[in-house]
Amino acid sequence: MNAPVALKTLPGQPHIAYQNDGLMVEGVRLSDLASEYGTPLFVYSKAAMLSALGAYQRGFAGRKAQICYAMKANSSLAVLQVFADAGCGFDIVSGGELARVLAAGGDPAKVIFSGVGKTRAEMKQALQIGIGCFNVESEAELDVLSQVAVSAGKKAPVSLRVNPNVDPKTHPYISTGLKGNKFGIAHEDTLRAYRHAASLPGLHVVGIDCHIGSQITETTPYLDAMDRVLDLVAEIEAAGIPIHHIDFGGGLGINYNGDTPPEADMLWAQLLAKLDARGYGQRQLMIEPGRSLVGNAGVCLTEVMYLKPGEQKNFCIVDAAMNDLPRPAMYQAFHQIVPVTPRLGADAGDSVLYDVVGPVCESGDWIGRDRQLVVQAGDTLAVLSAGAYCMSMASNYNTRGRAAEILVDGTRAHLIRQRESAFDTFALEQLV
Repeated sequence: MNAPVALKTLPGQPHIAYQNDGLMVEGVRLSDLASEYGTPLFVYSKAAMLSALGAYQRGFAGRKAQICYAMKANSSLAVLQVFADAGCGFDIVSGGELARVLAAGGDPAKVIFSGVGKTRAEMKQALQIGIGCFNVESEAELDVLSQVAVSAGKKAPVSLRVNPNVDPKTHPYISTGLKGNKFGIAHEDTLRAYRHAASLPGLHVVGIDCHIGSQITETTPYLDAMDRVLDLVAEIEAAGIPIHHIDFGGGLGINYNGDTPPEADMLWAQLLAKLDARGYGQRQLMIEPGRSLVGNAGVCLTEVMYLKPGEQKNFCIVDAAMNDLPRPAMYQAFHQIVPVTPRLGADAGDSVLYDVVGPVCESGDWIGRDRQLVVQAGDTLAVLSAGAYCMSMASNYNTRGRAAEILVDGTRAHLIRQRESAFDTFALEQLV
């Protein structure tokens, strides 16, 4: 690794930089946080979150638009609080997420409830609280939601999620808009489903929804999906069913490893131009970004425990594992891994090729493969782009407590989640 410089920002991480002799998040030195709170440790930049949100807000300036943070990316209460205070709504996929929104001070009227398997209890809870809209994903769900709403003496506001059969050109596990995916209502079945929804006593049709996948780095899939959705809006309204809002989902990617997704404001300049050209520019718009708001706002700090040379592989064994950072094991995902305090005088010739792995008893427990590192036991590494789909997907596998979390705001570091103890992991269990 190169020696530290006065100020060296990292690709895609504008609020995370080397300054003097170490890596910093905003005005806080990461080595100090690792010493005080231990590792593994997640650290988030509030400024980075608000900067990413600002690109969307600039893109929608002068438009009727609601940004709903897709909280499955990172559902920590203080993260939700940042977006609630900034005026965001929330895209949820469970009753538990709805409870988190309320605990963080979110406005239930700005909540969109997505997901293919909502339970009756979740529907009832959301109706009683008065959420903004249900994104319904099947005709069977329409029937159940209407029954629940009638029994509660309410009308459920609904938007049908359409599957436009557009390839988002992303990992197959996070592609959601193709015919083979479980999500949404098939394009050719949409009009029939809307007619059915409009006939049900417990429903009020308010919009149409489309979400084609996650970590999308090209503009074309969005433009193609928009064309298909607008075709459907025209067809549905010709049948006498008004569409009050159009929801284009989220899915915009981030830079993990030289990825070049469009900036949010530039993407929406193109999409809004298409909307204007087709006569829909003044409609109420909804979008649900997640990863693009938080992904590059976070790092995971981890200590090097052992260096284990091998005949075929050299292993750098760290104290973070697949239960803390599931994306590499689940998606074969790439995260940059950099030293928190680079070794002075080290150059490329001093580096060794390592697989960075965790202590969990699985061969799939790896954080990064074939990484050139100048490192010794006791060093602290930073796993970058760890703000999305890391802590929210973390588990207690191997009875490992989940990591602590820090939110940095300028020069202040706030502990927003305490580290779990072994006792915490089985506190709700009991012997027979």
